Amino acid sequence: MTERTETGAEDEAVTEAAAEAVARRDLAVRAAVVQGIVGERKPLAGLLDVTGIRRATRALQSAFAAVVPDPALVQHTFAVKATPLVPVLRLLYEDKIGAEVASAGELALARAAGVRPAQIVLDSPAKTVPELREALDAGVMVNADNALELERIDALRAELPDSASTFGLRVNPQTGTGTIAATSTAGATSKFGVPLRDEGAREAVLAAFAQRPWLTRLHAHSGSQGLELAALAEGVRVVHELAEEINAAAGRPQVDTVDIGGGLPVDFTSDRALPSHAQYAALLKETVPGLFEGRYTVITEFGRSLLAKHGLALARVEYTKTSGGRSVALTHAGVQIAVRTVYAPGSWPLRIAAYDAQGRPKEGEEREQDIAGPACFAGDLLAERRALPPLEPGDWVAVLDTGAYGFAHHYSYNSLTRPGVHGFAAGPEGVRFATVRAAQTLAEIVAESGGEHTRALTDDL
Repeated sequence: MTERTETGAEDEAVTEAAAEAVARRDLAVRAAVVQGIVGERKPLAGLLDVTGIRRATRALQSAFAAVVPDPALVQHTFAVKATPLVPVLRLLYEDKIGAEVASAGELALARAAGVRPAQIVLDSPAKTVPELREALDAGVMVNADNALELERIDALRAELPDSASTFGLRVNPQTGTGTIAATSTAGATSKFGVPLRDEGAREAVLAAFAQRPWLTRLHAHSGSQGLELAALAEGVRVVHELAEEINAAAGRPQVDTVDIGGGLPVDFTSDRALPSHAQYAALLKETVPGLFEGRYTVITEFGRSLLAKHGLALARVEYTKTSGGRSVALTHAGVQIAVRTVYAPGSWPLRIAAYDAQGRPKEGEEREQDIAGPACFAGDLLAERRALPPLEPGDWVAVLDTGAYGFAHHYSYNSLTRPGVHGFAAGPEGVRFATVRAAQTLAEIVAESGGEHTRALTDDL
């Protein structure tokens, strides 16, 4: 199976949307500098394009509505781990996107955002009994990871017979890894779900469903960045095949819902949002037509593909220098906001856009420069030998495509404070900002580092 190619019309629409996003970005950077969202005392901030996010959610919904007989047969959720910020979850929820959570903390964020329990999916691979009890008490959807977890759910269902929760089982189709092994979830030895190709595993799954009439869902998440669409679709095909087998054995449509996960990769080399959700939905319809005939509800769990393109980290250039003949710009953005890029730059490259001290697109003949962060280790680099107009102290760099798995996931190296995050809307009246998360203070750094227990090791013991 090969990936579908986009039509000329879709290509033109994607290009136009990208150009509009760049224009909004340039307006937002300029406004952030002028309005004091960033400055000498606030040298780093995350910016989220609300217009871009909303357009992405509409595109996702339209893509799947086009391949099902009834749009009500598709339920979209957002992978909270991608951007765990309560206002973001609320924005998505108001646009009819639920929440996929993988921890008690993420469940708390979704509930704080007001997401209804029936639109929350809990997928953690290491759920504790108290966490499961809370989920059942709240009535959220639960996907069990393994046979032992199913036994825990058996006991909790007896304890909480009035729970409104629905239940599924996560399986690993073992259809192969992509180019980034660390984020692949469908390899032979993935830690997630029941490995379907292991000896006796498929039979065990059939038995588990036969013993539990209340088990009505199957879940699989075949991969993430670095996996081709055809591989994602093949994982879904395998799970649909299993659902059909379970229903045939039961003599009734016991499995009525297939959770296909997310995993649509993002192009980190351009502003274009490709591959698109429309391309993926069309390929799924072609590969697994039986899933979209009206007999199953489909749940999605997209994260990176919804938010990455619509966020940037804006960082001040503090110093510039040369070292060994290399030009280096020392900025306030590094490992603390882009940990994957710093530790695995080949797998997680990020684009850098240059702006002058007033927040205007930087001009000048491009030359190779290293973009370095503030952390105290040599590898804290966001980009090496990147061709950019010559940077100077006081300029700004925008670290692009960080709206997911970026500045919202702070890494506390050197006790660097978490940056503030601001949503923006650019319109005829100018650019307006709203605080999504306030910047962390030094007092908060001290407090979370045991500041209230200064003498615990000297006096209390």
